Amino acid sequence: MFGGQVIPPSNSPHLRKSGSRPVVFDLDKAEGNVEMEALLHSAELNDLKIASLPINTAAIMPSPILLWRFKVLLFFLWGFICCKVGWDSVMRMSVNLRDLFLYEAFLYYNPLLLVTMMVWLWGVNLWVFAQSTISYAKIFDLDQNHLTHREIWKAATWMTIIVPTSMTAYLYLYSHGEVSLAASQPVLLYCAVTLVLIFPFDIFYLSSRYYLLRTLWRIVFPLQAITFADFFVADILTSMSKVFSDVERSVCRMVHRQVATIAWFEADSVCGSHSIGIPVALVLPYIFRLFQCLRQYKDTKEKTTLLNGEFTLDFPFLSLIFVLVCSVVFKLTIHMLYVFFSLGLHLRHFV
Repeated sequence: MFGGQVIPPSNSPHLRKSGSRPVVFDLDKAEGNVEMEALLHSAELNDLKIASLPINTAAIMPSPILLWRFKVLLFFLWGFICCKVGWDSVMRMSVNLRDLFLYEAFLYYNPLLLVTMMVWLWGVNLWVFAQSTISYAKIFDLDQNHLTHREIWKAATWMTIIVPTSMTAYLYLYSHGEVSLAASQPVLLYCAVTLVLIFPFDIFYLSSRYYLLRTLWRIVFPLQAITFADFFVADILTSMSKVFSDVERSVCRMVHRQVATIAWFEADSVCGSHSIGIPVALVLPYIFRLFQCLRQYKDTKEKTTLLNGEFTLDFPFLSLIFVLVCSVVFKLTIHMLYVFFSLGLHLRHFV
C-alpha cells in the first residue's frame, strides 16, 4: 500500500515452509527464551567489561619502581632546597653572630636529629631480624599490630623531612629579621613531637606509641618485674644521655624565652653552661638503669644484678660528683680571693 515490503518476523508462530506441517509455537515460551537470551548476552558483556578492567587499570597506574624513583627525586630536590636556603640564610648574617647562632640552632635540633637516626637504625635492626627469621615480636612481647621495618622507615622518613625543614625555616626567618617567628619554630616542633606521642586517637600507630610510653613509664618507675623490652630500652637511653642534656638545655631556654637570643651564652645565667640541670640530665638514664638492677635483685636474689647496677652507675655518678665538687671548690676559691683582695685594699688604705 505504501510501496514498502513488509517482512514478517522470523520467529512468528504462523509461518511455515511450503509442504511442511503447520507448526504452532507457545508464545509465552518464545518470549521467555528471548528474555533469557537477552540476560545471557548482558551477562557476557559484563564479564567482558570486568575482565578488561584490570588491564585498563594497570595501563593507567604507573609501576612501583617508577613511583619509587619519583619519590627519591622529590626527596633529593627537597634536600637541595633546604641546603640552598639554609646556606643563603647563614651567609646573610654577620661574621661575629654566625658561629653563635649556628651553635644555638644545632643545640635545638641536634637531639631530634639523633633520635631520627636512631629510628632509622632501629628499622635496620628489624630488617636484619626479619631476614634472619628471628621472632622479635615474641622476644619484646609485641602484639600482632606491631610495626615492621617498612613502617619504621616510613616514620623515620617523615622525621627526616620535618626536622630539617623546621631548622631551615628557623635560619631563614632569623636572617630576614623575623626573630619572633624564628623563635617559634623549635617550640612548635617540640610541642608537635610531644602531642604526636600522647595523641589518644587511633592514628599515627596508636598501639605502638602507647607501648613505648608504657615502657618508658616502667623504666622510670620499676614497680613491676623487669621485662626484656624494659632492659633493652633502658640500655638505649644510657647511650643517649647527651640527647637528654641537650633537650634539658633547649627546653630551659624555651621556657625562659631565650630562643633566638644570645642571653644564654652567659655561663652563670639560668640556662648557661654552669646550670646544675645539665649533669643531672646526663646521669638520669643511669639512675633508671640502677633502679632496674635493684628491682631485678629483689625478684631473683642474684648478686650479679647488683654488680651490674654498680658498674652502670659508677662512671656517671662519679662524674657528677666530680663536677659538683669542682663547681663548689671553684666558687669558694673565687669568693676567698675576692675577700682577700678586698681586705688587702682596705689594709693598704689604712696604712
